[in-house]
Amino acid sequence: MATKENAPSGAAQAGNGAQPTLNVLAQYVKDLSFESPGAPNSLRGREQAPAISINVNVNANPLSDKEFDVNLTLSAKAAFEKDVLFNVELVYGGVFRIEGFPQEHMLPVLFIECPRLLFPFARQIIAEATRNGGFPPLMLDPIDFAQMFQQKIAEDQAKAKVQVS
Repeated sequence: MATKENAPSGAAQAGNGAQPTLNVLAQYVKDLSFESPGAPNSLRGREQAPAISINVNVNANPLSDKEFDVNLTLSAKAAFEKDVLFNVELVYGGVFRIEGFPQEHMLPVLFIECPRLLFPFARQIIAEATRNGGFPPLMLDPIDFAQMFQQKIAEDQAKAKVQVS
């Protein structure tokens, strides 16, 4: 018979004994812009695919001790030669309640897990905006938010070393 002392502990529980939780309280479009400056000429078929540049950014702001506003910013620009075919920008936000995680895990949760939950919805909005603009839907490839986070940490550490020197 198992007693409370024999029950597993540690990784699944935070220091205060509470089970870590991550809840999505709200999701919203904060800003959406679609431009097709050369329409209708930009809508004609082409032999070659346009060059598409994509930028991704994540920001997080505390709303309270346990609630955070996380914004995923996606922008995509399609160009053929010197002509811009379309430019789409989306800031997609989510309000998250995060409880029971150790402090050292908060940044990875905010900058990896939260945007990972938001991304499929933002991807769909981008695809619909480009399709509604007269182009084939732009289906963004999955994003490795863990790699983005590690890159950002490495850049911040490099900047700190340069400022100290």
